[in-house]
Amino acid sequence: MFETIVALATAPMKSALAIIRVSGDDCFDVVSKCFSKDIRNIEKRTLLVGEIANDNTVIDQVVLCAYKGPKSFTGENLVEIICHGSILIANQIIEVLIKNGARLATNGEYSSRAFLHGKIDLIQAESINDVINATTKEAKQLSIKSLKGEVSDLVNPIKKSIADLIALIEVNIDFPEYEDIEVANKDLIVKSIDKINPSIEKLISDGRKAKIIKDGIKVAIVGKPNVGKSSLLNALTGEEKAIVTDIAGTTRDIVEGEINLKGITLHLLDTAGIRDVDDKVESIGVSRAKKSIEDAELVIVVLDGSRLLDEQDKEILELTKDKTRIIVYNKKDMQIANENAINISALNNDIQPLVDEIYKVVGIDEEAFEQPALNNTRQLGLLSKSYESLKKAKEDALNDLPVDLISISLMEAYTAILEILGEANQTDLSKEIFSRFCVGK
Repeated sequence: MFETIVALATAPMKSALAIIRVSGDDCFDVVSKCFSKDIRNIEKRTLLVGEIANDNTVIDQVVLCAYKGPKSFTGENLVEIICHGSILIANQIIEVLIKNGARLATNGEYSSRAFLHGKIDLIQAESINDVINATTKEAKQLSIKSLKGEVSDLVNPIKKSIADLIALIEVNIDFPEYEDIEVANKDLIVKSIDKINPSIEKLISDGRKAKIIKDGIKVAIVGKPNVGKSSLLNALTGEEKAIVTDIAGTTRDIVEGEINLKGITLHLLDTAGIRDVDDKVESIGVSRAKKSIEDAELVIVVLDGSRLLDEQDKEILELTKDKTRIIVYNKKDMQIANENAINISALNNDIQPLVDEIYKVVGIDEEAFEQPALNNTRQLGLLSKSYESLKKAKEDALNDLPVDLISISLMEAYTAILEILGEANQTDLSKEIFSRFCVGK
């Protein structure tokens, strides 16, 4: 039996209306104890107007939406109480519901119950949180596709294909005497995996693009002192985020900013100029700049286009050679010719060549914004695990290993797919995921 839980489903702030959500097997009984109408015998979705009271004291006149399980979000009896948007009123209603048998919901408990009752799978559950936390309309649209089950529809055929192959192998092992069963030999296993893995590869590729759209990317702006890094940050964000002077070493710590570049969020980090210094404070900034290079997914190396490269520039180029990077020459208005380079003038907001190059390097095409895709680290990690397990099964088959040993890798691949959907035995994992949700969701 699922005990009745209650929480505020709208933001805890003064507003016209507030919604309080109550869910549980006996939630109709709990609500009836403080509502002016008895809702215990409701058999279908019902809308009522009445009063919530504590004993004989009326708290508020409310609109009450009652949903009979399993036809509700959580899959159990559920009530939404729409009251006036005073925090005092909302808290009083929650208090009286707790007094009458409910308890305060934990983070994500409503979504968790929807998952446990089979109303949504784990991909859809995670997308609820993604919709809430989306910072761009493009990220929101991708999350809504997941919420609608479009992403699960991509994973389910892969699950079925692996399950069919495992089932065939098991039948061959358990019932070798049946002649009308297709033989699970090496060629059939290899052929089946060669059909499945390209689909997984595409899901991984699309998923990495979708993750960038959802989460954005970390971009470190690096270079020696006084090459225009702070001016570039200001030009990209359109704000005076960083102090700009002609004094080398003005930026001594990481200055952050964000921009939405054609639907992709760039988390920009303007770093201290990298050079050898004796100043203790500036040296800490230089160390942090080097750390930001390690953490960044894209590095923009800013060079002074009005001067020839020196040893400091070469050191920075060497430091960033293994990173995904864009090299730009700033101070375009007074620079030495760099015909084949990306030339900008950050101070004059002439940065379009860099913007175009960032979009090109990130590699997100228009199709990526439209198609459903797995888009978080957990999902993509499990998808890669499934891919590698299938690859191992294929190698085992080509090496003529017995089919019962090959099936071990196939089972690992299948389990990984089940974990993506939340169909494996992973109670602890689902608890961890739902703990990230806000209360009331």
